[in-house]
Formats: sequence, structure tokens, C-alpha cells
Amino acid sequence: MHVHVQGQNGEAKFWLEPMIELAQHTGLSRREIGEAHQLVKEHEDDIRNAWRQHFPG
Repeated sequence: MHVHVQGQNGEAKFWLEPMIELAQHTGLSRREIGEAHQLVKEHEDDIRNAWRQHFPG
């Protein structure tokens, strides 16, 4: 399970399992990556629920 984060200058992919972790990124600053990581943590339940609805089973 993972989520993609798009910013003005690039993008990042975060794994959600077994824990939230940066998988890869391009074009984002360290600060932007930190902000994205925090947003993923804050919205983890919503992201997981959306994933399960999109990929049932």
C-alpha cells in the first residue's frame, strides 16, 4: 500500500506498510518531503480507506 504526493516542483511516493516511509522522490526539497510526510501521517486513515475502496479484496 502506497500513496503518491504531487507538489509544484516534483513528486514523492510513500509506503504505508509496514510503516509510513519515503519510497522515492524527484524534485522536492527536504522541507517539502517533510511536509508531505506529515500530511500522509495526518491523513493515514483516509488514505488507507480510499485504497481499500479502490482495490477491494
